[in-house]
Amino acid sequence: MAIQHAVLALLARGRSYGYELKGAFEETVGPQWGPLNIGHLYQILDRLSRDELVVAERQAQPVKPDRVVYEITEAGRAELGRWLAEPSPRSGGFRDDFFLKVTAAARSGVPATVRAVLANQRGHLMRELRNLDGLRRRADDPVVGLLLSAASRHVEADLAFVDDAEATLLADGGALVASLAATRPGADGSAPGAGGSAPGSAPPARGAGPARAAG
Repeated sequence: MAIQHAVLALLARGRSYGYELKGAFEETVGPQWGPLNIGHLYQILDRLSRDELVVAERQAQPVKPDRVVYEITEAGRAELGRWLAEPSPRSGGFRDDFFLKVTAAARSGVPATVRAVLANQRGHLMRELRNLDGLRRRADDPVVGLLLSAASRHVEADLAFVDDAEATLLADGGALVASLAATRPGADGSAPGAGGSAPGSAPPARGAGPARAAG
């Protein structure tokens, strides 16, 4: 996650310090993100300072400990502009724990296992969707409302996958699940490529016998 760039965006609006940045981040991105760990934020600020994307100034306070105030540099503004100009790839690709769970359940040979996995996930996603809908209706900031709507669309897409999995795997009463368990990859006991030549190697010459031991 490019939290460091979100921090640069906040600092582009003016100088700030750790806890003020934490509050501004949480208010800006909305409740669906969750709280920002202050220790992690200070690690990000230290890294940005080392990379000369921000400068830090220690300010004395009469009662409380000194406060460190951060300000974005020209290099930081350039990095922020570069990030904004690029498309955002999926941070985790398409690797998903639930995908693996469906795979394991589908190849278990037990339709009841598939039903339980799908039902549990559907219930979890419906609770998420209700929570996001409530947060969106209470959101005053239009950008936060937009982000909450986007989160809801992600959950709706996950629900559609659950429906697709149910229609594909259970529509025939579990016959497909049973057949998947009966046709396991590598069920003949051989490893991929076993008994054949190594990839890229030349085939053995016709009539060639086993090599003789030296000596």
